[in-house]
Amino acid sequence: MKRIFLSPPYVGAAERKAIAAAFDSKYVAPCGPMVDAFERRLAARAGRRQAVVVASGTAALDLAMAEYGVDRRWTVIAPTLTFIATVGPAYHRGAKLVFVDSDETGNIDVARLARALADAKGPTMVIAVDLYGRCCDYDAIDALCRRHGAVFVSDAAEAVGATYNGRPAGSAGACAIYSFNGNKIITTSGGGALLTDDDALAARARKRSQQAREAAVWYEHREVGYNYRLSNLLAALGLAQLGRLGKILDKRRRIAAAYGADGCLPPVAGENHWLTVKLLADTAARDAALARLAAANIEARPVWKPLHLQPVFRRCRVYGGAVAEDLFARGLCLPSGTGMTKADVARVKKVLSAEGAR
Repeated sequence: MKRIFLSPPYVGAAERKAIAAAFDSKYVAPCGPMVDAFERRLAARAGRRQAVVVASGTAALDLAMAEYGVDRRWTVIAPTLTFIATVGPAYHRGAKLVFVDSDETGNIDVARLARALADAKGPTMVIAVDLYGRCCDYDAIDALCRRHGAVFVSDAAEAVGATYNGRPAGSAGACAIYSFNGNKIITTSGGGALLTDDDALAARARKRSQQAREAAVWYEHREVGYNYRLSNLLAALGLAQLGRLGKILDKRRRIAAAYGADGCLPPVAGENHWLTVKLLADTAARDAALARLAAANIEARPVWKPLHLQPVFRRCRVYGGAVAEDLFARGLCLPSGTGMTKADVARVKKVLSAEGAR
């Protein structure tokens, strides 16, 4: 029986042709015409002036931190229900981490965020996550950050192609990030982007992503940068993926519709349906479903374990936490890959329906 993966890369002839063209152009290493074109297309798609493509979404977040000088003086506030990469760069920079509970959609609870901001001391950054490709409340978060003088960074790593009130995911905040990891809506095998309307910020991020080299014939450095730039070959892959994003999104929506809304996280307008999350009756039912799916050669995972429950963050403050803990206890991410067939979805549903779904 063939294996059904959670969200594998969806590539084909278009991607092969694009990479061959980049290879034949002799621009193989970082920088080149494919990188430039990918940045222009991404910026336009996100409704931004600039995009800086880099090796990962984590690298893009680290460049945002570098821009604002995040260090041990800073407080960085993030949702507790997210992947560790959301706060990894802040942790390495010594910032004080504060976590905020989810609302019923899984995204950050804006009321609790307001309390966290009111309590924050010193320079503060809010990293708001579009969980599973479902945009958080950009307007409310932006208003709170402006009121408290906090920097708003939008973590749209999972949300390429999603929208918020007609605006693209990644259009909010002083800057935003995308991820093009192999399991995302579109992929460059690994990669990410920093998005912003600030031309100077983008220029500094590009410079830092290339070891912060000064404009000189020799290697001149006034600061220490990073080796974060995306290669021209991978940018070519991204361009091909971006060219059929509309079809990818349409297929993801159809897969989600085939699963049905019953027992799932409440729908969010404009979501890209990166993953469908099913809520089971309790942890025992979740684990039983995981076991049945594994026995049927189907990959599934619990939702993100809340960061405040992670041993490494046990001393961090959390505002609330019960909602995120419940979603982790009962939530199951179902296979949602673009290449899934109707028979694949039916097979997953049959295994799930055996017992335990709410």
